[in-house]
Amino acid sequence: MSKNRILALMCGVVVMTVIDLAIVNTALPSIQTDLGAEPADLQWVVVIYGIFVAGFLLLGGRIGDLAGHRRVLMAGVAILAAASLVGGLAGSLEVLIAARAAQGLGAALAAPNALAVLSNTFAEGPERNRAMGIFGAAGGSAAAFSSVLGGLLVQGPGWPWAFFINVPVGIVLFVLLTRMPAEPERPARARADASGAFALTLGMMAVAFGVHETIEYGWLSWQALLPLLGGLALLGGFVLHEARATTPLIPLKTLRKPSLLWANVAAGLLWASFLGLIYQATLFMQQVQGYSPLASGAATLPIAFVSLFVAAQVAPRCVNRIGAALTIGIGLLIMGGGMLLLAGVPEQADYLTDFVPGYTVVGLGLGLAEMATPLAALAGVREGESGLASGAVETARELGGSLGLALLVSIALGAAVDGTDAFHRSVIGAAAFAGVGALLAFTLLRRAAPNG
Repeated sequence: MSKNRILALMCGVVVMTVIDLAIVNTALPSIQTDLGAEPADLQWVVVIYGIFVAGFLLLGGRIGDLAGHRRVLMAGVAILAAASLVGGLAGSLEVLIAARAAQGLGAALAAPNALAVLSNTFAEGPERNRAMGIFGAAGGSAAAFSSVLGGLLVQGPGWPWAFFINVPVGIVLFVLLTRMPAEPERPARARADASGAFALTLGMMAVAFGVHETIEYGWLSWQALLPLLGGLALLGGFVLHEARATTPLIPLKTLRKPSLLWANVAAGLLWASFLGLIYQATLFMQQVQGYSPLASGAATLPIAFVSLFVAAQVAPRCVNRIGAALTIGIGLLIMGGGMLLLAGVPEQADYLTDFVPGYTVVGLGLGLAEMATPLAALAGVREGESGLASGAVETARELGGSLGLALLVSIALGAAVDGTDAFHRSVIGAAAFAGVGALLAFTLLRRAAPNG
């Protein structure tokens, strides 16, 4: 299989995993009506997916390093397709939530290994930059287009098709993955560190769960503090255990690599900013502006089109000339500027004059930063650790998006007078995330990057 076909196949995988993250949002009201769900329980349809992705991503990447990236990638796609079928057939909220958890597990196995396959297929430099540009554009566009697709499906055949759509896609991807070149046999290794994996996964899940609970109960409630403190204790125990283990599940020396560390922080801030914007903009357009689900999803298309073009055509050239760190910083700075433009949107807004300029600027910054982030993280990483590094990047994105969204919702609802005020507060908070990320990229990440 040629390199370009492998690239196209990995883009298909990332589109499948990213769509699962956002497509369900426009279907929530219909799911609530059909399954008789309480509003407080409905959030778990969204929350449980992010928790399982974040909790298993690093483990999924490391398993790929040990067992072979293609093999683990195939397992992830198969789980995603099967879980999507169960979700579409679900007759109760409990079954649907369980299916969403399984989707998260499948995405956690697939996403880091797709990125690792690309890293191992394309040589570091302009060739990999081009591949990552297309890969990033596919993921970023899927995130923006998924709202449109969800609206079409909900207003057409119904909400179950937001899940069913992944079944034929998963089958096609699985068959194509079987035709990829076989990976070389992995040398015999010691048994995986099961206790370390258990502590890591539960710790990440507990922290993510605790932050989400603050939305309903507040930061000082036992419902939030108990999982937060328990999760931090588990993560602390994991670090101590891995530092002393003879054959650790995750070599901490890799995660301590400065360029990987700061690129992960930048990735988390990027997705905290972007997903927070998309979530709040969708609610604002539907609840305040009176848009339909389809129209509110279609309204974000300027972000998708601009980011797709920039990530594929402009960002690789910027990375080649000024390096990944500066490209990330400039992209985040531009994103923040676009969000500040949106912070001035009035209650009775005109789409073309009030939304399109801000969305266009956000798309420009997103295309630059999203493409360059994995390049900064994977620079100088050995092939045998590319799955771990890729899993770290994806984990940072998922945790950043989940935790950042929770914080922005708290900011929006904490002292907001109405829906417009809530939107303004959350957009300013999203711009602040982008600004902090830009500062980090210009300073710490730039100094740590192997190529400056």
